[in-house]
Amino acid sequence: MTRRKFIGVLGGAMTLWPLVVSAQQRKVAKVGVLVVGSSGSEQFWQLFQKAMRELGYIDGQSIRYEFRSDQGQGSRLPELAAELVRLKVDLIVTWFTPAAQAAKQATREIPIVMALAGDPVGTGLVESLNRPGGNITGMAGVTAELAGKSVEVIRELLPSTHRVVALANAPDPFSKPFLEYIRLAGVATSTTIDPKMIHSAEELEAAFSEMEKERPDAVIVQPSLPSKLSAELALRYRIPAVSAVRGFVEEGGLLSYAAAEADMYRQAAVYVDKILKGAKPADLPVEQPTRFELIINMKTAKALGLTVAPAFLVSADEVIE
Repeated sequence: MTRRKFIGVLGGAMTLWPLVVSAQQRKVAKVGVLVVGSSGSEQFWQLFQKAMRELGYIDGQSIRYEFRSDQGQGSRLPELAAELVRLKVDLIVTWFTPAAQAAKQATREIPIVMALAGDPVGTGLVESLNRPGGNITGMAGVTAELAGKSVEVIRELLPSTHRVVALANAPDPFSKPFLEYIRLAGVATSTTIDPKMIHSAEELEAAFSEMEKERPDAVIVQPSLPSKLSAELALRYRIPAVSAVRGFVEEGGLLSYAAAEADMYRQAAVYVDKILKGAKPADLPVEQPTRFELIINMKTAKALGLTVAPAFLVSADEVIE
């Protein structure tokens, strides 16, 4: 080999060397996922992973997840969040307000993406939707507003409704706006609202047992309460039950009026992608859902002996038979 050719080969190798080193050093993103344990969290986890795959993230190759659920015990969230911080994850994705609160308390440095959180401004998660500040951004659910809308939906389904119970999850900071919007909807529709605070899942059955004696026309269940248990108890005590999360009606609740979850979780994945590529949470405005779905479980309606007007069924986005 001539000296000129040798220098040319050496120069080419030196040019390729940074690319080889870069490929060898490419980091597998470690993403923590913290959820409130309910049936809806399973739907979130499936849809979120699907959205991440569509963005090119392959589990075990370009990304690794650390999934943590409180399994219905909200008191576990702070320790689970702290565990994710100790694992030095690159980012934490949260589902529901209590999980986002726990993550915020655990770290001010690691980016946090809310896949769904009710009223993040009112609960202190972010400074504002346009300028979230700090290390948190993502999707703001309009669940409080939807809870208020649920009063109207109940009145459409059951025109004789005059009294509705609002079951609120006391440890969840979102319970305050949840109850306030329901109260305002009650005033607007001349419906009596009876708020009941639930401090733990163990109190649910006693609450429904009490409702059996009081016989309200319907109950609105805060989404962070155990949805499957709430739906089962509502059916057992023959009380029409509504919630602002799809999983509730799939578990046997009467109906749900909720944001289109696939849209929200797909957008949450977009936030994760942007942050992993260098964007700062403080620079990414919090978004709100723009599409909503009314779903009714006709099997439950029949079990409760309810007559559903054809016009109501036509207005529903989905009817579960």
